[in-house]
Amino acid sequence: MDTIGFIELSSIAGGIETADGMLKTASVNLIFAKASCPGKYYILINGQIANVEKSIKFGTVTGGGFVVSSLVLPRVHPKVIAALNMAGMPDRIEAVGVMEFFSVTASLIAADTAVKAALVDIVDIRLGTGIGGKSFVVVSGDTSSVKTAVDAASAVRSDEGMLVNKAVISKPDKKLISSLF
Repeated sequence: MDTIGFIELSSIAGGIETADGMLKTASVNLIFAKASCPGKYYILINGQIANVEKSIKFGTVTGGGFVVSSLVLPRVHPKVIAALNMAGMPDRIEAVGVMEFFSVTASLIAADTAVKAALVDIVDIRLGTGIGGKSFVVVSGDTSSVKTAVDAASAVRSDEGMLVNKAVISKPDKKLISSLF
């Protein structure tokens, strides 16, 4: 179950129809299928690479002109899957890094890149719902590791104009940390 697949569509009805077909086409797990801002539909699955590829291929064909973006991310770090399932807050936070993107696919790739680049935890991956279609990733760890992770992950998507902003905050206030959840 080390591969995730994602499709963003500009039609809610088309998204629901696409999600149903994707689940019937291949043996994959549905992480979520939901309407989002602004009138989009997100489908996130995981499973074995061949099944995820088959399901995403079906989804892009079925979604047709409503497909905004799609992604197959093999060998995704287990911390990304845990964060998508809202695994929880680390016990101690020395620093946080925040990366904000114009697309959900950029956040998924950035989260995976960040945890592979440095010893950090993912505090949150917020995928477009309620924030105008933007998305963001919050990582934690020691300040040096957080900076390394944020720099590596931001560089991956900044060349495509998907990065909105990034920040590394050392010794964040406890009230700020609790507000992230």
